[in-house]
Amino acid sequence: MKNDSTPITKSRGPAEHEVRAQIVAAATEHFSHFGYEKTTVSDLARVIGYSKAYIYKFFESKQSIGEMICGNCLREIEAEVSAAIGQSDQPPEQLRRMFKACTEASLRLFFRDRKLYEIAASAATERWQTVIVYEANIQRLLREVLQAGRLSGDFERKTPLDETTMAIYLVMRPYLNPLLLQYSFDYTEDAPVQLSNLVLRSLSP
Repeated sequence: MKNDSTPITKSRGPAEHEVRAQIVAAATEHFSHFGYEKTTVSDLARVIGYSKAYIYKFFESKQSIGEMICGNCLREIEAEVSAAIGQSDQPPEQLRRMFKACTEASLRLFFRDRKLYEIAASAATERWQTVIVYEANIQRLLREVLQAGRLSGDFERKTPLDETTMAIYLVMRPYLNPLLLQYSFDYTEDAPVQLSNLVLRSLSP
């Protein structure tokens, strides 16, 4: 299934990928120790050994750096979910795997580092472009599974596809959105199975 990757935030200045990668790597490490909100571009410049003005040649703001870091994490989730879906050619099983992969990948990436979690929380709160594209990609993957299920006769066809896609996405959303995930932590072990079973029963033709 086609899965467009979350675009990297556009940077300014020459396309010197190694320098951008160095800035992002240093920022990731610094954010993980001191937190995203407490770190300034001046702090990063001091740690990396570049001038603040030089960093601004590649990134227009601290948020731009945060978006690239967040985008890297979201692309990991997208890739993992897509791979999980690809492990089966049966739409009902694909949907089960999608629920499971979304939850497990989100837990691992959002909570393996509490400081970096601040970036994900800021991204979700402020609706960064990386988050908007990520949500659209997950919805597209879901729509493709549903469409395949309708063609195979596994899923009902009466409800408009877009309506079904959004309804199921909203069921999944507490396990995708970092702000909501922290309140659903106690249910993450059982939720993928129970929710996907419920959804599959509702999709029965």
